[in-house]
Formats: sequence, C-alpha cells, structure tokens
Amino acid sequence: MAHPSSARRSVTEHRAAVAGLLEPLPVADRELADCLGLVLVRDLTAPVPLPPFDNSAMDGYAVRAADVAGAGAADPVTLPVEADIPAGRTEVPALRPGTAHRIMTGAPVPAGADAIVQVELTDGGTERVEIRAAVAAGTHLRFTGEDVPKGAVVLRAGTVLGPPQLGLAAAVGYAALPVRRPPRVLVLSTGSELVEPGTALLPGQIYESNSVLLAAAVREAGGTATVLRFVPDDVDTFLGAVRSHAAEVDLLVTSGGVSAGAYEVVKDALTGRGVEFVKVAVQPGGPQGCGRLDGLPVVTLPGNPVSAALSFELFVRPALLGAMGHTVVDRPRARARLTSALRSPAGRRQYRRARHDEGMVEVVPVGGPGSHLLASFAASNCLIEIPEPVTEVTAGTEVDLVLLN
Repeated sequence: MAHPSSARRSVTEHRAAVAGLLEPLPVADRELADCLGLVLVRDLTAPVPLPPFDNSAMDGYAVRAADVAGAGAADPVTLPVEADIPAGRTEVPALRPGTAHRIMTGAPVPAGADAIVQVELTDGGTERVEIRAAVAAGTHLRFTGEDVPKGAVVLRAGTVLGPPQLGLAAAVGYAALPVRRPPRVLVLSTGSELVEPGTALLPGQIYESNSVLLAAAVREAGGTATVLRFVPDDVDTFLGAVRSHAAEVDLLVTSGGVSAGAYEVVKDALTGRGVEFVKVAVQPGGPQGCGRLDGLPVVTLPGNPVSAALSFELFVRPALLGAMGHTVVDRPRARARLTSALRSPAGRRQYRRARHDEGMVEVVPVGGPGSHLLASFAASNCLIEIPEPVTEVTAGTEVDLVLLN
C-alpha cells in the first residue's frame, strides 16, 4: 500500500513489513561447532544414557563397603590393591571380596564394588592400601543414566543452542544437529563521499563506517555478512552490484540514498522495482524502505550512522532472528528513573541513547538526539523509548528502556 508523503508508517507496522519479507530459513544438519546461537528444529533424544556406565566421582579406591565398615584413623583397614583403573579403561576386572582397586575420577566402577574411598582417606598405596575411614554403600558413585536416561528428550525443538546445550548434545553422542542455517546478508553502503578508513581525507569526504557497523550487527544477530562498499552513486552500477550477489544471499540491507533529496541512488534504483519507500514515525531514522528486488528481500536504511544502527535494531534484527526460528526476537527491557528532562517530537517514537547500570534505579541520557552522534551511541548500553504522543519527559519520571548489552 502506498503511503502519501504526509503520512507516517508506525514503528509496529514497519517492523511487521520487514519481518514479512523473510521466510523461515532452510533446515540443515550442522556440526556442533557451527551451531552456537542457532535454533534446534526437532526434539533431541538421548541414544545413550548419561553417564553411559557406573563411574567414580573421585580419585581413590573401589571397595566393598562391608570390607571397610570398621575402618578409622586410629584403626585402619588394609586391603591388597589388585588393579589400577584409569579413566578410559574399557576392560575392567571384577572386584574380589577383601580387595581394593585403585580408581581415577570418571573410570568405570568394577563389578562387585559398591563404594569409592577417596584417596585423601587412605595412605595412597599401590600394592596395599590403608583405608582410614568407613564409607557407606553408594559413596562417590555416579550411576548409569543418573543424569539422562536412554531415550529421554534432552533438548526441545526451539532451544537456542548455547555452550551448555552443545555440550549436552555432544555428551549423548551427537556430532551434528538439525538447525535453521544462519541468514546470509548483503550489506551495501552507498555515497560518493565515502572513503576507506586509514586513508587521507580530502575536503568533503568522510570515512565509511556504516558497512562495518551493520555487518557486525548481522554477525551479532547470528547471521553472515557480505559487504559491498564504495558503490558509485549510479543506478546501473548499483543494480549490477546487487544482482551479481543476489543468488548468494537471503537479504539485502542498504544504508543511505533513501531521503527526499537529489542523488539518492538507492531510492532511484529501487523505486518501481518492488521496493516501497516510506516515512516511519520514529526518531532517529524516519526514511525507510523495504520490499523485493527480483525476488530478493531488501531493507533500505537511512545513511546517518545512528539512524542506520537504530533501524537495524528495530526492524532488521528481529526479522533475522525470527527467520532463524527464535521465539524471542526483542532485546530485554527494563524501567528506570530519568536523571534529566527530555523532549521528543509529537507523533514520533523517539529513542535516546543512555546508560543504565545493572542494579541502578536511574538512567542517564548520553548525548543529544542527533542521528550523526555516533560516539554517544557507542558510549550507551540502552535506549530510552519515548512513546509517540509524549513530547516532554521530566526528570524523575520512570521510563522504558531497551537494553542493548
């Protein structure tokens, strides 16, 4: 639906429009090392119990509890040591009555043993061992299936795979897991005034930073980024650059070239080719666009760095997470008291950069509302969200925060 120049699309509407561009990403089995942060698509059951065998929880001696029942520091029990059982031994002799086996943590418990005497309660002997304390049956034993029985569901579909989940999958024998693959994003930053960081600036030039910022944001969200930089402000060159990569990516994200002025190459190239440009009721970041170019989902962001960063947070990041199968796509939120008054334009949802330290009841605005003030964004760890109808917030008012870190 076309939006007249006087109308503004709400943040919620534009977020839905961007999210609607991305279908759920394909499912593939990926090696565990490549699954961090991805979403499991099927329940995972344990093909083996965990632990897979009875094993020792301590370095010490495997014994029969009855054989050491009378042991004490003043009246130790001495037993012959008939075997050494290191972790990893696969053939373990049975324990005969009246004997002990020296055993290491994680090693299989020999048949006939029902307790482990930790080495600190002995003299550490290798041929004969002096046991200086009695132990009850079951002491320091880890039993088969105690953690996970064979056939139990260990991870549910929809689980986000972090280090503990990947460790558990490996512990029950999985080398790969079924997940939705990471989104592949083409990041394109336009502007003839942009130059490579590290080179000398000429009058009228600025260092290109948006592609660095947006590619990092893609990776932080779990995706992979291909970066196109320094594409000239020429429609045919722009379209050729995009189309040369279109088959390799799931989404194109551009920054710059979407305002109402002249030389807006993104707008010129994509208008009439399936991408709609709108004004969104947000500050910063009003000029936005989204749609499809030759079937490729496209999101166009403003060129000012804070506008680009905030627009990614509001619109692109949730869409990427949703396509990966995440059910929680929003940043955590909190509430805190404002330390100084703020003003906001009527009819726009304003996001102000701020700092809010954990455990503190106050939030401190950082910098002004300008969309070029990147240093204040880098110094912030949250955003103050001021609703559309509100034009002024006084100091001491409790406000909503979007937590970035």
